[in-house]
Amino acid sequence: MRLKGKVSIITGGASGIGKATVLKFAQEGAIVAVCDLNQETIDATVNEVKAAGGEAVGYIVNVTNKSQINDMVADVKARFGRIDVLVNNAGIVQDAQLTKMTDEQFDLVIDINLRGVYNCAKAVVDTMVAQGGGVILNASSVVGVYGNFGQTNYAATKFGVIGFVKTWAKELGKKGIRANAVCPGFVATPILKAMPEKVIQAMEDRVPMKRMAQPEEIANLYAFLASDEASYINGAAIEITGGLTL
Repeated sequence: MRLKGKVSIITGGASGIGKATVLKFAQEGAIVAVCDLNQETIDATVNEVKAAGGEAVGYIVNVTNKSQINDMVADVKARFGRIDVLVNNAGIVQDAQLTKMTDEQFDLVIDINLRGVYNCAKAVVDTMVAQGGGVILNASSVVGVYGNFGQTNYAATKFGVIGFVKTWAKELGKKGIRANAVCPGFVATPILKAMPEKVIQAMEDRVPMKRMAQPEEIANLYAFLASDEASYINGAAIEITGGLTL
């Protein structure tokens, strides 16, 4: 169990990549705080962890709400005494070309995907410094490396969270805290169910492996980066795309 006893907070943890990461962390022995917006899906995820013999607690957390974040962090610390890992997974899309994007679309994505990451990292960093170590992992994207048509707001945030980890790696490395970003390509999450089959097929055709990633494959990378096996990986933005960008 590579994460045995590590107290981990995962935002957006009740669906998609976040849920897969929660389940993987628990399987690897972590104590997991599942943070999301919907109590029903949070409870279902926590119960799934417990049914498999793991340990998890659930919290309603909007990453734009500092009070909710601070209350969650305080409760996790009070229950378990420390915070070892933060996975900043929560995020949204509001796609539109620049000529058609509204200020509301831009601001909402910035607030959740960028400021939300800052809010959560800010809430845990003093605890990690005081205990002499920790790991902060940010969900970026292949879009955060190469940009993408119709995603001015999303690309800005995913570039931005890479900037965060490169800065935090420099600031916090000497304090025993590592910060890294994960940059997935196409991932088979429930959000794709609304897409036409021909669109999904076109996405898969762009990947040399001719398929999308499964959420569990992204979760595996998060688990490795959170573990002591990745003890010298700091400030990295790791692509996991099946070769999409080749």
